[in-house]
Amino acid sequence: MGRRNLYGKVAICGIGESTYYKHGQSPDPEFVLALRAILKAAEDAGINAREIDGFASYSNDRNDPSRLAAALGINDLKFANMHWGGGGGGVAAAVANAAAAIAVGFADCVVVFRALAQGQFRRFGEALPDPTVSGEAAFLSPYGVMSPAQKYAVKATRFMHEHDISRSTLRAIAQASYHHAQTNPRALMKGRPLSGEKYDESRWIVEPVNRLFDCCQENDGAAAVILVSAERARDLRQKPAYLLGAAQGSDHRCAATVMNGTNVASSSFTTVAERLYEATGLKPTDVDVVQSYENFTTGVLMALIEHGFCAPEDANDFFTLQNLSAGSGRLPLNTSGGNLAECYMHGMGLQLEAVRQIRGESCNQVAEANISMNIAGPMVSPVSSLIMGSEETLT
Repeated sequence: MGRRNLYGKVAICGIGESTYYKHGQSPDPEFVLALRAILKAAEDAGINAREIDGFASYSNDRNDPSRLAAALGINDLKFANMHWGGGGGGVAAAVANAAAAIAVGFADCVVVFRALAQGQFRRFGEALPDPTVSGEAAFLSPYGVMSPAQKYAVKATRFMHEHDISRSTLRAIAQASYHHAQTNPRALMKGRPLSGEKYDESRWIVEPVNRLFDCCQENDGAAAVILVSAERARDLRQKPAYLLGAAQGSDHRCAATVMNGTNVASSSFTTVAERLYEATGLKPTDVDVVQSYENFTTGVLMALIEHGFCAPEDANDFFTLQNLSAGSGRLPLNTSGGNLAECYMHGMGLQLEAVRQIRGESCNQVAEANISMNIAGPMVSPVSSLIMGSEETLT
């Protein structure tokens, strides 16, 4: 590892979130939700919110940094960044962009945030009722392929067929999220466990891969993390979660029109994962716990395989509820309940859970969790991943 990396140079020092609501049920506008999450993150870190001098987000978040800075009383806004791309592919990238800004001196204290109030605006990810379409939609909409669930099902069906992967793998991913949500007081699905029978009997959303419980929730709320230099983080209130490395992008022709890329049956991580491990000097077996963005369980399946946690031919044996559960699992997964069972905060909640695991504060704590991975937004483009670690990983 040379000088061009982030290993241990920046840390997450504060995390915060608003109350999570079902879709359209937030009593507050989106901007207020964003402010509440940021203020809670500042309180968690033990800093004054006026010390924040940078903002980073993704997926066209509507909350303008200059307006946020004015509301928070910030005197000098030094950095404002938005990661391109739809869906949740920019969750880890937004954190990486904030860390890079701190590492090179553009800013000193950057907050990464995401806010959604879908009752105030259009539902996120809905099939658009536009009278005319162009680009990729012109090739797909006439055949009824309009929603993310439909588009990604094409990729997943081919991937699972090519590697003879059973749908039991998807059931295990869904059950793991719901299992972890039962001990999480923030989870909207707390008190609603998911049995194998309930999963199997749920209605189809997109045949032959997505049943109801394969799909993420729709929620209102906001979440935020605050980053500072590693040196400063050591003097603040919370145990730092150090950024060890990050990668973003996609492979060759990933977003070619009408799924005409060279690697259609992919979650877009084939080159990104390779660069992440190269940047950190780590390998899959070093990772203690994973928080992987679940738009759909199919994306989690494909993303974990492309990050090297198992070979495709071993997926049926690897993806079991026991293996994915904190306490007994080889790879504890989405230990807060994730997008499926905690809250769909567009993946930002998974970042908070990754930090809690490093701190030792998770509701489903993994023993000696020193290395935590976050995988963002499978099957969109660009995607991103990061690895964070405890103080022990820096020696």
